[in-house]
Parts: sequence; structure tokens; C-alpha cells
Amino acid sequence: MIKQFETVVPAPSGEQRRTATVYLPDAEGNFPVLYMFDGQTAFFDERAPYGDSWRMKETLEGLGARLIVAAVDCDKEDRLTEYSPFAFTSPFGSSEGKGAIYMDWFVRVFKHKIDADFPTLPGREHTFLAGSSMGGLMTVYGLCRFPDVFAGGAALSPSLWVDPGVCAKMIAEADWGKFAPTLYLDYGSEELKGHGARQRQALAGCYKELLAKNVPFTFRLIGGGTHSEKSWRAQTPIFLKTLGLL
Repeated sequence: MIKQFETVVPAPSGEQRRTATVYLPDAEGNFPVLYMFDGQTAFFDERAPYGDSWRMKETLEGLGARLIVAAVDCDKEDRLTEYSPFAFTSPFGSSEGKGAIYMDWFVRVFKHKIDADFPTLPGREHTFLAGSSMGGLMTVYGLCRFPDVFAGGAALSPSLWVDPGVCAKMIAEADWGKFAPTLYLDYGSEELKGHGARQRQALAGCYKELLAKNVPFTFRLIGGGTHSEKSWRAQTPIFLKTLGLL
């Protein structure tokens, strides 16, 4: 079952009304929650900017997964600013780095509403993040910033290239303590060819810090993988299993 509602998000340019989409399993009881970024690409091809989505409803029903998925549409005008915890300038655009504002809202407002209105298991051990590209960067940031809220996350094709040094430092300085998350990371071999040395440097630096902090993580280099919803969709059963959601 899919439900949608409107929510007010503190966007970079000021408050915006956005669509939130929630998938509920066809079963009785309370369920873990996977929170996703880029809600417009999570469920429906017709809402996805490039005509292809993750098709989470069909995927979860096919797997018999008993979990809730909750997602909010991104800022179509300044996604790079909304989905980055730090400022950067790149060939793909610039960011003012207001990701902290978004994550504060995501945890303190959006998660609170989902827990209040839907049959969730609200505790940390049942709460997860997932995203791709800039959403993948925000997944890593969310685990670093709120380790007491999220037990794990899946960062597919994470945009660590925006600042390799700062991304590694973010992980190195994360105060995980007893709350070390489970992290799934992947990258497509075809997209890595295009993103080149900067992304390789970023991935290597982050792995080094994850190993140093003894964080349980999985990394996969996807043969033939591209920077696309179709490629990310194919990894869904694997990252769900890695996170203990299957």
C-alpha cells in the first residue's frame, strides 16, 4: 500500500510544500522503517525526472519484505545545497552546504510524524537510511550525525567526490561509540570511469577511516553499474539483506 501526504520542508530558498510517500506492507503489526532521499524517484516511473524509478513497492512486494519505506521529494531547484552537509564547487554545480538543516528536520520532524501516523518500530535498531548519489552522501552524513537514531544505511554511488578530504574527516570525527552503524556502499564500474580519480580518492579515504573506526561495512563495485535508478534498483535486495531487513 502506498500513501502520500504534503509536508513543509525547510528548503535552501525557504519553506516548501513537498510530497511525502510512504510504503506500507500488506500485513498486521509494526515494522522497521527505511527512510529514503529523493522521494520522487523511489516509487513511480511517472514521477521520476528521467522516467525510471527504484520501483520500491514492486521490489518489496516481490521480496516479501516486511518494512515501511518513507521518502520526501528533494528540492528541484537546489538539490546540491539541500543534500550536502558542506559547501563545495564542482563541474556539476555548487552547493551552499545546508544539509545539516535538512537532516535536523528529517529526524526531528519527519521521523516524528512517520512514527506518530504509521505502525512503525521507532527504536534505533529498526531505523535505517538509504540514498543514491547526493542522497548517498546524505546517508553517510546522517549516520555520522545521528548514530543514536539510525542503525544503518545504504549509500549507493555516494557523491563523496564533492570533497574527498572533508568526507573522510566527517567519518573520522563521527562520535559513534557504542552506536557504530552497519553501512552498505557501492559504486558502478561504468560511472567510476566517468567520475575518475577524485571519486577513487574519496572512496579510498572513507574506507580507510571506516576501517580505523572498526565500522562494519560492505563495499561492492558493480560490474557494468551506471549512475541510474535502474542500476540502483537492481542492488536493492542486496543492501536490504546487508542491513538485516530481509
